[in-house]
Amino acid sequence: MTTLALHKPWGMLSRFTPDGSSWRCLGELGLPADVWPIGRLDADSEGLLLLSSDKGLVDRLLSPRHKAKKTYWVQVERIPDDDALRQLERGVVLDGAMTLPATARRIDEPPVGPRDPPIRFRKSVPDCWIELQIVEGKNRQVRRMTAAVGHPTLRLVRAAVGDVTLGELAPGQWRPVTPTELAFSDRASGGGGRR
Repeated sequence: MTTLALHKPWGMLSRFTPDGSSWRCLGELGLPADVWPIGRLDADSEGLLLLSSDKGLVDRLLSPRHKAKKTYWVQVERIPDDDALRQLERGVVLDGAMTLPATARRIDEPPVGPRDPPIRFRKSVPDCWIELQIVEGKNRQVRRMTAAVGHPTLRLVRAAVGDVTLGELAPGQWRPVTPTELAFSDRASGGGGRR
């Protein structure tokens, strides 16, 4: 079984075939033919995307019961105060339901390099990076959470899924994921899964 960690670039869909839009797709990266994405990142998000030929792993990680922790580096407008961070941690209402508890903290600019194209920049509005860890995967959840507390997302980078991290992968690069990195998927699902 093959499982890969990919640094999905900005402007690319989490699918192998075009959808009729102008967005690029994974098919142009030369990935092995037998892998498929575990979840997705929106085209305007970037960072870690896991792909695997192990259908059992895909099912485990996408199961709502699994609650795999996902870590995001989020560049937001303005500097969130402690109250805004606590609000993110307690949860915000999206689509009439409260998001599950999360962790949120301000961080220094992460080692991701500039985005192409660059984010919009306004001299009169400062920006800040936060790290947000969630266990859900609602549609555009991170962007909607930061907007709900008054800090729209400017840039969104997924840094980790469970114990698998983005590391030093450049946009468009991938690497094999080790069985040790994938052990979190068995722990969270009660074991018994193949790697």
